[in-house]
Amino acid sequence: MLSRFPRAAWVATALAISTASLADYHVDILPPVTTVSTDIYRLHWSILWVCVVIFCIVFGAMFWSIFKHRRSLGAKAAQFHENTVIEVIWTIVPFIILISMAYPATRTVLAMKDASNADMSVKVTAYQWKWEYDYQQDGIKFLANLSTPRDQIDERNGPGAPKNENYLLEVDNPMVVPVGKKVRLLITSNDVIHGWYVPQLGINQYGIPGFIKDAWFTIDKPGTYRGQCSQICGKEHGFMPIIVVAKSPDDYAAWGKETKAKAPPAPDIVALPQQAAGGTPPAQPAQVAAASAAAAPADANKKWALDELKSKGATLYGTTCAACHQPTGKGMPPAFPALDGSKVATGPKAAHIAVVLKGRPNTAMASFAQLPDADLAAIITYERNSWSNKTGEAIQPAEIAAARK
Repeated sequence: MLSRFPRAAWVATALAISTASLADYHVDILPPVTTVSTDIYRLHWSILWVCVVIFCIVFGAMFWSIFKHRRSLGAKAAQFHENTVIEVIWTIVPFIILISMAYPATRTVLAMKDASNADMSVKVTAYQWKWEYDYQQDGIKFLANLSTPRDQIDERNGPGAPKNENYLLEVDNPMVVPVGKKVRLLITSNDVIHGWYVPQLGINQYGIPGFIKDAWFTIDKPGTYRGQCSQICGKEHGFMPIIVVAKSPDDYAAWGKETKAKAPPAPDIVALPQQAAGGTPPAQPAQVAAASAAAAPADANKKWALDELKSKGATLYGTTCAACHQPTGKGMPPAFPALDGSKVATGPKAAHIAVVLKGRPNTAMASFAQLPDADLAAIITYERNSWSNKTGEAIQPAEIAAARK
């Protein structure tokens, strides 16, 4: 049967398969959009071609020698020891090559670390598994969570929903910056080591508890640039994307005005003690000490209805809690206990609020005190009135504010 199949048809089929498989095959680095990332891109390719030339010369000479001086031709190995000219050549030439690569690489590294004379500063705090952006000059603070729907991610009971174009690389609140401005990042972490990594910006900076590390970038043109946490930071490490949107100065000013109007600052987070490089890490207080009751949102005094809180809480639960406790509330015991029917979610509300605000030391349950009062009230209300939990209680933002004190 196969022998009867026309050879031309086999060739056409092979070409079609090859073309399809190569249609979305990317091998290059994403296009750089900052001065530093452009230097990194050029270094990558220039050093790669230096390596290719060295490879061709070394292995070309080796294979030519093996072929030309093979035993079947009666070749006899020359016997010699020490050759000053050759020794000088193989010392000087590699030295020149290394210096020619080290100079531009060192210059780029020094430029990466020069965050002085910035036009604006943004403090970036990593949490499991989200980012907090605090604009130091503009008074804007918000959290950025993965916005990919859970039904696209969960495939334990069969194929998930169709994936978005930017599957696992989309957030609810992207970082927004103006083009042409030098942006300094002050990067730290509230729990474990994370990595703020956006390839097109040329930044991959660790966020380490107890330290503040800085980085900077100046984006030359408007656009959306995507990255991810680059350090294995726990169960949801793969679901911690970074989105940076660069806008014109006028559009950035409009965004800042709109953001301030609709989303006042969340409660401030008390920074963990910082240490000098190489010093002994400071003793870290309990998670509850990381939150303060400053800057309550405008809707903190609003009297919310139960249905309003549940509706808001369902969305927030999906982005904040469902990764561990699952959309069904069944959790993944023992690390992530079920909320459905739990003593916490059906017991005294003060105890439930305390767990969410303070976390539980020596467990996977971290403090969520960085969230605004209204968001915490909605999440707790949702947990106490979903699945088989039917407490009928509506937790108000004022109760969260009182618990913080």
